Amino acid sequence: KIESYPENHRPAVAKITEILGNYADSGMEIEIALRKHKLPYEFSAGCLQAAAKIPDTVRTADRKNRVDLRDLPLVTIDGETSRDFDDAVYAEKIGRNYRLVVAIADVSHYVRPDDAIDTDAKERATSVYFPRRVIPMLPEALSNGICSLNPNVERLCMVCDMTITYAGNVKSYEFYPAVMKSHGRLTYNQVWDWLENSVDNEYKSSLHTLYKLFQVLQKNRRKRGAMEFETVETQMIFDDNGKIERIEEVHRNDAHKLIEECMLAANVCAADFLLRHQHKALYRNHAGPTPEKLAVLREQLALLGLRLGGGDKPEPKHYGKLAEQIAERPDREALQSMLLRSMQQAVYEAENEGHFGLAYDYYTHFTSPIRRYPDLLVHRAIKAVLANKTYNAGNWQELGAHCSYCERRADEASRDVENWLKTYFMRDKVGEIFGGKVSRITNFGIFVTLDNVHIDGMVHVSDLGEDYFQYREDLMAMVGERSGVRFSVGDRVQVKVARADLDTCRIDLVLESEPPKAKKRGKKVQAALVQEAERMAQKVVAKEARTQKKARAAKPAAKTARSSAKSTKAAKTAKPKPQKRKQSAAQETKAKAKRRAKVKWDSAE
Repeated sequence: KIESYPENHRPAVAKITEILGNYADSGMEIEIALRKHKLPYEFSAGCLQAAAKIPDTVRTADRKNRVDLRDLPLVTIDGETSRDFDDAVYAEKIGRNYRLVVAIADVSHYVRPDDAIDTDAKERATSVYFPRRVIPMLPEALSNGICSLNPNVERLCMVCDMTITYAGNVKSYEFYPAVMKSHGRLTYNQVWDWLENSVDNEYKSSLHTLYKLFQVLQKNRRKRGAMEFETVETQMIFDDNGKIERIEEVHRNDAHKLIEECMLAANVCAADFLLRHQHKALYRNHAGPTPEKLAVLREQLALLGLRLGGGDKPEPKHYGKLAEQIAERPDREALQSMLLRSMQQAVYEAENEGHFGLAYDYYTHFTSPIRRYPDLLVHRAIKAVLANKTYNAGNWQELGAHCSYCERRADEASRDVENWLKTYFMRDKVGEIFGGKVSRITNFGIFVTLDNVHIDGMVHVSDLGEDYFQYREDLMAMVGERSGVRFSVGDRVQVKVARADLDTCRIDLVLESEPPKAKKRGKKVQAALVQEAERMAQKVVAKEARTQKKARAAKPAAKTARSSAKSTKAAKTAKPKPQKRKQSAAQETKAKAKRRAKVKWDSAE
């Protein structure tokens, strides 16, 4: 803790308040992240006392006024390492339509507004997931106990019971409190293996119906124009000392997508329910691109011979169509990041604005009240409507801003821990040579994603070769001035690990392979570059013409008289000097624009 700040020649004075241990101790990176990002990681005494009083089983009185779903074969489908189970699903065929039941843990029954548990949950607003450790939003007695939909035990839940047509549209829905019993704790890989290989199991009929419904919902998703990017996800495998042993790719199968579609359907119904009854709540809003970001995106895409449809107001379907076009490109991941950066961040707000990425006119979060505070608020609002009451959570807009901030803070803390662990993992790889792919380019170097370990490192611009390299925005590449050697996103390179710095979490690489020679752009790219140059030239001409027009309008209409007869006579008798014929302002502006266009074309060549 800093007690006095530096002044004149006097240094700062600080007091040691806590000793965490050795930097390389197991879990130390998490302890540092918790304090760096000011994450609440200890529950208050009042919260723990309140949690201890909550029974660990469902009582007879708890079942009152609830629908009994204990015989309905609901199952949970989650990851292998999951411990808190928010949701359970069941589907059956009814004529040409489907019945989909999504049961969500009824956290609001146990966590009441403004009690000690609610106060701590509101402060945290979200669970924070680190490798090998979770900082839960709720005490473990609730998150992994009475609120978690564990198998073969009674649990209270809030249900969204939907009828979905064969075309994938929600025909009707109903919300109600219920009591249930999970008939199975299944995993994504297990379910996908059963579905893909038609393996006999006790859940086969229900899972088969769920999968058929998923295919219907996914078809409707594509028709709606929702965006869907396939990104490479990784999982860290740890040794007994809590350090990375290896990093593996995680393949997202259809079982993941099946549960996702079920949750999306329930979330949309929750938003529609609250809007119909005009009850205040938090909505999950995702705005499309701003005009400034859209202009930057279009220029970048034009340089790559790509085009985003939709004019000044592109819709999700235009993004989706472009995503399909780039699906097989080597620079696919970089282009996907470019598309995502053009849009705004999703946030929680009191007024519904729709979700651009999912192509929904209204959307909220209902399905994860164990780990997200906004979902808990939505549950309370739905219950209030069902009871013909009103739930007042206070200032909804401030709550939304707080929850959005806590979500970003949790993401940043998790990213810090992962980066530190990856850097530690690479310390004993210094000197080793890896193949990799250029994933990002900046004016100070190129970032390379290393094969097999899926870790990013940087080759500084000074280590790219003996040439003078410069980042060319017009080419989106790092180009050598004399040699014409070019590095573009998606290029394959060989690099050697030079340094792994734990203080900055930076991995430095040096180039081993010969960099790729510059290649001539294809005809499509050349045409796009010329078109872009001409467009920019027209903008310049129009702008300078407007400037000239304003300047002419500002001049006084009457000319000033000559000061004297002598000066008049001198002016008449003076021999005129030969002058070079000047270009008009418009001609000069056009010439400049042509020269700029030529530079663009030369760059393309």
